[in-house]
Amino acid sequence: MKITSMTTFTVPPRWLFLKIETDEGIVGWGEPIIEGKAATVAAAVDELSDLLIGKDPANIEDLWTIMYRGGFYRGGPILMSAISGIDQALWDIKGKALGQPVHQLLGGKVRDRIRTYSWIGGDRPGDTAAAALETKNRGFTAVKMNATEELQFIDSYTKVDQVIENVQAIREATGEDFGIGVDFHGRVHKPMAKVLIKELEPYRLLFIEEPVLSEHFGSLRDVMANTPTPIALGERLFSRWDFREVIASGAVDIIQPDVSHAGGITETRKIAMMAEAYDVALALHCPLGPIALAACLQVDAGSYNAFIQEQSLGIHYNTSNDLLDYVTDPSMFNYDDGMIDIPSGPGLGIEVNEEYVIERSAEGHRWRNPIWRHSDGSFAEW
Repeated sequence: MKITSMTTFTVPPRWLFLKIETDEGIVGWGEPIIEGKAATVAAAVDELSDLLIGKDPANIEDLWTIMYRGGFYRGGPILMSAISGIDQALWDIKGKALGQPVHQLLGGKVRDRIRTYSWIGGDRPGDTAAAALETKNRGFTAVKMNATEELQFIDSYTKVDQVIENVQAIREATGEDFGIGVDFHGRVHKPMAKVLIKELEPYRLLFIEEPVLSEHFGSLRDVMANTPTPIALGERLFSRWDFREVIASGAVDIIQPDVSHAGGITETRKIAMMAEAYDVALALHCPLGPIALAACLQVDAGSYNAFIQEQSLGIHYNTSNDLLDYVTDPSMFNYDDGMIDIPSGPGLGIEVNEEYVIERSAEGHRWRNPIWRHSDGSFAEW
């Protein structure tokens, strides 16, 4: 079998899909995307196609190595996201060619389903208690919310109190056993992160996510290592080499690689196994589309340390289109009692509605994250 073409589709709300075709008629789909840089990643996919057209798609490890090591400059969000989507599509092809789900080719599954959570509250959290209760009533057992609006290096306790009030209201509305993940989103600097981590301890959170930007995690290592609240990090890390120090530090309890950012199924599985050796849990990052989620579930299936999966159904970014719009059979993602089933079909286990993908790609998108500023006019982390 040989790869004959690679085509990208920019589709609303903020996604990029990739179709890889072969001379035997087997097609694979992937989702290579860095949110807000879809066109840039598409260009990187096109450049990488020079290394792939005419090659056997079954040789995934070799093709991954050539894409990563063959260009002298390595890593980073753009290249790794391009590799990620290509890798997903190659595994999709391989599974379809052999009539097996990807997880079966990776050694089989250790679970039939995985717990999942739903996003609430938007960029600036509001009405979170009502949203959490509504989510619980839909059968979910956990939610995740942004902790706060923009924060200065040193900011007011009024903003701290607002965070605590939001979390307390959710806890009171949903009960003690309901999971609450609080995402600092890298928008909190070290001084205020120390305060917030401590103040949130009584609420028995599921985890605190990205308490500081990944490049600053060392400066907060002692605080993170000594809080009883599990600490999650990793959506802005892009390879096993990026994760190595973070995992070995002992400061992080949960890693969150993104299968569309961190080298695809091939690399993310290696990251997951590295984390398992340090008794670190896995919660794959995925505020993206259905192809990315299907790829995540294939990794979750065989990763012993995976404990929960992010998904984007109803997330505040999904305005014009939502998670299930681009698959022919939405029941492939069967949500029940806060869990989602591992797809059992060949390849990634989903069937992409190509006709609808083409239709929506005519509109495309030019999604950009907001630019925030503090009251003094200086840039604020989003």
